[in-house]
Amino acid sequence: MVDQGKTKRQEVKMLNRKLLEISGVSNVESFDNEEFLLDTECGFIAIRGQNLHIKNLSLEQGLVAIEGLVNSLTYLDPNSQGKSKGLLGKLFK
Repeated sequence: MVDQGKTKRQEVKMLNRKLLEISGVSNVESFDNEEFLLDTECGFIAIRGQNLHIKNLSLEQGLVAIEGLVNSLTYLDPNSQGKSKGLLGKLFK
């Protein structure tokens, strides 16, 4: 189903848990060397790991590349009131 002529498209590529490339990114909400919170066309994504840093960022193109050891990548559901709200609360502190 097409959403008024605009389809949501996102590509996530990871190489050996050390390089993560994501398209469809509209904003980097917060980041540090252990956590990133990205606002994307398909929802918020929380990325956790060690020694994380931005290798490349182009919000005009909607592309982000993150280097470091990736431990998890989670889409946060804004409709759920459980873990996501707690995780967002932690990330925005």
